Amino acid sequence: MPMTLRNLLAALLAVALPLSAAQQRGPVPTIVATPLKATGIYVAGEKAGWTITPAPGATPSAGEFTYTVKTNNAATIKTGTFSLASGQASIEIVQNDPAMLYVQITAPSAAPTPAAAPTDGSAPAGARRGGGGRGGRGGGAALALGAAIAPTKIQPAVPRPADFDAFWDGKLAELAKIPINPALTPVPAGKDGIELYTVLLDSVGSHVQGYLAKPAREGKFPVLIMYQWAGVYSLEAQTLASVKDRAAEGWLVFNVDSHDIPPNSATGAPGNYQSVGNTDRETSYFLNMYLRDARAVDYIKTRADWDGKTIVFQGTSMGGQQSLATAGLRPNDVTAVIINVPSGSNIDGSLHGRTAGYPNWGTNDPKVAATAPYFDTINFAHRIKAPVVAAMGFIDTTSPPVGIWATLNQISVPHEAIPMAESDHNHITPEKQGAWDARSKAVRDQLLKTGKFTPDEKFTKP
Repeated sequence: MPMTLRNLLAALLAVALPLSAAQQRGPVPTIVATPLKATGIYVAGEKAGWTITPAPGATPSAGEFTYTVKTNNAATIKTGTFSLASGQASIEIVQNDPAMLYVQITAPSAAPTPAAAPTDGSAPAGARRGGGGRGGRGGGAALALGAAIAPTKIQPAVPRPADFDAFWDGKLAELAKIPINPALTPVPAGKDGIELYTVLLDSVGSHVQGYLAKPAREGKFPVLIMYQWAGVYSLEAQTLASVKDRAAEGWLVFNVDSHDIPPNSATGAPGNYQSVGNTDRETSYFLNMYLRDARAVDYIKTRADWDGKTIVFQGTSMGGQQSLATAGLRPNDVTAVIINVPSGSNIDGSLHGRTAGYPNWGTNDPKVAATAPYFDTINFAHRIKAPVVAAMGFIDTTSPPVGIWATLNQISVPHEAIPMAESDHNHITPEKQGAWDARSKAVRDQLLKTGKFTPDEKFTKP
């Protein structure tokens, strides 16, 4: 999830450098890992791997590096050592089944320091420096690498519950009985050419809150609904600038808070909300969150300034999770879904040979394990009728890529993957997010102009 530049730099310096003021100049790369295939994507049975060399200008480390290779960051399939005494080494793996490969390299004389599992949807800052391809580097104890083996054939670890659709259709029927009762309050926009409002809507057991921004002129506009990454924070502080920018471009923008709190507030929801009520599908915090997300769509469709045809969902991490769930709950209303490192897939993956990420539920509890499938994005995917553009980082353990691929592979309409072989979660390696930044903007601009786009299926067709 996004963080301030000052905090990001501080976090990276704290992890990557010794605590010496004289050396606080940024992480110093020591090795470079160049993949055998630039995309980091291989067919089943094909040799995957990397050539390892010292980083330009770096003194080759004496001694042996150690490495571990895991499928889906869970099952270890290979371990080994290598030296750079000759100036070059390699790591090679042949994997016959569809999977993500996750490699951790430990430098000589550096003890492994596993990162604690995040509990709020954000990965420990700087915990996994490095990348999965050209330019991947490690300045601390470990370097992470990632590769995909036949990713378009990755499937859910377990079938969705037989009553999944019935459960959610019942909840949507409850939502339909509740009047929307919109309450909009004008607030200073602070930007020429747009209008800005706070929004309050009625939903099941809670209220939808957020910001609405629109061009300050008569007309009908395409809609962009922005769902939020994890945490309890002020939308005013975190996202309002981008909301205004999108409105200035010509969008009718609804920035939906993940919680029933005023959008300028950073308090009012429990800090551990993601695990609240997770022993029962009727009490999970995500139940009302997903219903609020659907109610946001209900409201936007009532507005006379909507163009009547284009509604786009956009979100990062938990915002991507909410976008996928809502696209499944409101399949006939959404035009396109544009998401980055979406969380919420394989919630019970630890029970099925896949390391799970956010929301980091303790699915060793049978009640939690029984609840998880009803909120897992993989199980909403079969309901989705709109094209989806989804980016994933191959070394991301907050939103593990195996679950994102499995989700995409359940979508029956054309969709597009943006594979980022060198990237961790978005705020940990922001410099590796270029593919997402460029493609998401291009898709959004095309939708703004034409109301549609054609996915590039290069990385999604088997």
